[in-house]
Amino acid sequence: MVAGPNREYVTRTQAQAVELDAGLRSYMLKIYNYMAAGLALTGLTAYGVFASAETHPQILETVLRLQWVLMLGTIGLVFWLSFGIRRMSAGAAQMSFWVYAVLNGLWLVPIFLVYTQTSIARTFFITAATFAAMSLYGYTTKRDLSGIGSFLIMGLIGIVIASLVNIFLASSAMSFAISVIGVLIFTGLTAYDTQKLKEMYLEGDDHDTLGKKVVMGALTLYLDFINLFLMLLRFVGDRR
Repeated sequence: MVAGPNREYVTRTQAQAVELDAGLRSYMLKIYNYMAAGLALTGLTAYGVFASAETHPQILETVLRLQWVLMLGTIGLVFWLSFGIRRMSAGAAQMSFWVYAVLNGLWLVPIFLVYTQTSIARTFFITAATFAAMSLYGYTTKRDLSGIGSFLIMGLIGIVIASLVNIFLASSAMSFAISVIGVLIFTGLTAYDTQKLKEMYLEGDDHDTLGKKVVMGALTLYLDFINLFLMLLRFVGDRR
């Protein structure tokens, strides 16, 4: 039995642990909510442009002509957020995230022209289930995933380079290999990034900094989800 000052210390420690756990859950919930809202905005943008083709075909034609510009724009915005977020306010970071979600939706319009809507929906739910399982693992596991994360990041750089090379080679075999490796990499990165975001909260920050971490966390998991979805779509998606 704990008595006297020791009892007070244990009680205070337990209260601090409960407060820390509640704060962590709130922080992660905000990240997931932002990520989900970003995915919804991306999906609605992509489908909205595709669905408008019957009444306003010029909108779809314009978006298709600007695919390279949109791709470079989304990549540039990710780098701008990643390296410039320290100088932004939390509100500016949030607005940049919403802009990115819309631009990415415009860039993803062609998938509705290539794949059936049924297979897109099916792939989305498969991705969601996989993402949820791996993110839960990353949140709950006691295993340090930093070593695996370094390997996965190197693999990610490799498939980015291979994808750029395959633009010119147009090799179906290389495309298949990239998709297989990509599914494995983004599945693993989901767990790794979730654990990393959890550790970032434990560093302790002021309210504004924590708000910016929420945005960057949402962007990180959003990218894991979208890339996993696109890689899986090449396997289970039914082409028109």
